Amino acid sequence: MTAESPGAVDVRPAAGHIGAEIGGVDLAGDLDDAVVAAIRAAVLRWKVVFFRGQRLDHGSHVALARRFGEPVRLKSRGSASPPDFPEVETTADRLELGGRYGMDHDEWLRRRRHSLLRGWHCDHGARVDPPAATILRAETVPPYGGDTTWSNLAAAYAGLSRPVRDFVDGLRAEHRLGVGYQARPGDDAYVRHLLDHQTASEHPLVRVHPETGERVLFVNGYYVEQIADVSRAESDALLEMLLGQATRPEYTVRFRWEPGSVAFWDNRATIHLAPGDTAGLGHPRIMHRVMLAGEVPVGVDGRPSTPVVGTRPGHW
Repeated sequence: MTAESPGAVDVRPAAGHIGAEIGGVDLAGDLDDAVVAAIRAAVLRWKVVFFRGQRLDHGSHVALARRFGEPVRLKSRGSASPPDFPEVETTADRLELGGRYGMDHDEWLRRRRHSLLRGWHCDHGARVDPPAATILRAETVPPYGGDTTWSNLAAAYAGLSRPVRDFVDGLRAEHRLGVGYQARPGDDAYVRHLLDHQTASEHPLVRVHPETGERVLFVNGYYVEQIADVSRAESDALLEMLLGQATRPEYTVRFRWEPGSVAFWDNRATIHLAPGDTAGLGHPRIMHRVMLAGEVPVGVDGRPSTPVVGTRPGHW
């Protein structure tokens, strides 16, 4: 047991500001309350924790999630997801775009990731109540490549100078599904999908974490449309600066997946970057995730997030 280990759980920090590996725990077993409390404490402290060599199936994955909150039951999932477990979403290498939207993976990346920071996101950040946490397990991974990176948004906020913290504390921003997508000429099935499933919310630019009380720099490169009440040019400059701060290397941790690996992260205090290096490897990467229902974010001034279109608390 290390000095960082609460109770009977072995917690080994992986980087300076974020990430820890937890050993000596069988997540498919009957976890006692003390172990659950220790894992929860580690997630809140380190923002993302990693387990290796786990033997979860869909049922035990959902059962594990229920020890920490209410699993989200998704109405819309990819066709690879298990039909009998609406809480489990399965993702495959090419995002099933070839069958759903007529795009291969390379074309998706060309149209979706127009900047280095574009891929950084929290899960479902355009909702008025983004998930509180995500538990992701690896079934099949390539022999190399496919790493995921997380960043600690509480540390990023704390790293800003006092005048900048005071300034951004009072700002809000619109988060919208589909920001930055470059439409294809002619009929674009993905654009039609976005129009049919518009989702947008106005969130505080700094949210107060409901459990730790930390102030969190609530930005990402995937959903944020514009900072409210400033010009587009001012918004672009502010977001470039804040996203650069949020993804500074010292606030990040990178994880190499193995079959049976599990990552459990606080979706309220992190953003993560999915791998972009697996498309040409010729090896499958199959992952399963369960998300926990979250709260409506609240800003430093006590104002909650507000829905703009297509989103209501608790309605998936």
